[in-house]
Amino acid sequence: MIQTIDLRGTRPTPAELLAAVPRALTDVTAASDVAAELIDDVRARGEDALLDQAERLDRVRPSHLRVPASHVAEALAGLDPAVRTAIEETIRRVRIASAAQVPPQVTTTIADGATITQRWQPINRVGLYVPGGKAVYPSSVVMNVVPAQIAGVSSIALASPPQSDCDGRVHPTILAVAGLLGIDEIYAMGGAGAVGAFAYGVPGLGLDPVQLVTGPGNVYVAAAKRLVRGVTGIDSEAGPTDILVIADASADPRLVAADLVSQAEHDELAAAMLVTDSVELADAVALHLADLMQSTTHSTRVTASLNGRQSGIVLVDDLTAAAAFSNAFGPEHLEIQTSDPDAVLTLIENAGAIFLGPHSPVSLGDYVAGSNHVLPTGGQARFSSGLGAYTFLRPQQVVTYSREALREVADHIAALSTAEALPAHGDAVTARFAPGL
Repeated sequence: MIQTIDLRGTRPTPAELLAAVPRALTDVTAASDVAAELIDDVRARGEDALLDQAERLDRVRPSHLRVPASHVAEALAGLDPAVRTAIEETIRRVRIASAAQVPPQVTTTIADGATITQRWQPINRVGLYVPGGKAVYPSSVVMNVVPAQIAGVSSIALASPPQSDCDGRVHPTILAVAGLLGIDEIYAMGGAGAVGAFAYGVPGLGLDPVQLVTGPGNVYVAAAKRLVRGVTGIDSEAGPTDILVIADASADPRLVAADLVSQAEHDELAAAMLVTDSVELADAVALHLADLMQSTTHSTRVTASLNGRQSGIVLVDDLTAAAAFSNAFGPEHLEIQTSDPDAVLTLIENAGAIFLGPHSPVSLGDYVAGSNHVLPTGGQARFSSGLGAYTFLRPQQVVTYSREALREVADHIAALSTAEALPAHGDAVTARFAPGL
């Protein structure tokens, strides 16, 4: 049975709220030693290490680490027409939403002859990771690739684990979606080893190092991303998914329960939370969850998730308290199912993606909403954001001053450089106004 956390009649401080937030017992640090060994092995032995890791961890030794174009063509030819139509519509919608995330170049005039131009420069080469464990995620191919393409990334490599039931190939649906998006550099490699290969390169495969690694994965992928950060950039240390629903008495308990189960089916460690000021709603949702745990396809997985320490129903005095708990939780997915969701939205600070009203379930965002489903998990929404075109862009300031504009501030620069005991800074300016220059 899902646990109940009763915070009614209390006014917890921010620190107390953080302490009250239930979390799964997942420790990225604990996986770091294993991840480091796998990465070091790839750095030392390249292709042989990746093949050995696939055989040991994925239970299959792929015949090709770099996926041949023929495999992609076969997968695309065999793609179910209904799935292809759904993927193409998802691509279209994510492209529209991602395009809105690219800021325009802006030039600001500071003074006569003095301008600062803010430009957004795309990263040149990225490595996109698509997991392949308990489920197959062709939608994650779209969510990783499309914003990178919209941002202007010119070199995209994609990795996904080889599948033992696909003769050691990457899952054909993943290959087909990559083909639809024009990605031709694809690797059958997974886990921490794949992250290491992206970060350091594998010359024998023609795999050059990337500047950024993005995409979700298990705790070993998260640990590997933490380890290579600094050698290459990462989007986040994505872990098990989570959903938090803020709901009041106006919400339909059947829909709330269905939405909680939809995320619980991802993983035994997935977190599913309901925060409500209505005891009646809480009781009704708990009853529906008990039924759904037994009837849903992935019953064992869902039951483990909902009965885990990371999931629960939280009772609060009012929706202001509900928003405060949500902000402390920092959900990956936040649903607001209240009589006035816009009013609650004004109280929300921390969330990866927000879904308003009864007809905006998280499942919509997982697929065809147009939003991106690669989002910060485990409370990381408190300080980071989801994947978007902006992930692949770097803001750069371009400074242009004329001689007269520089002369106008020369004395200020000299004064500040003297105050900081860095006189050569000032000298570099005054030298430009020496006689004869």
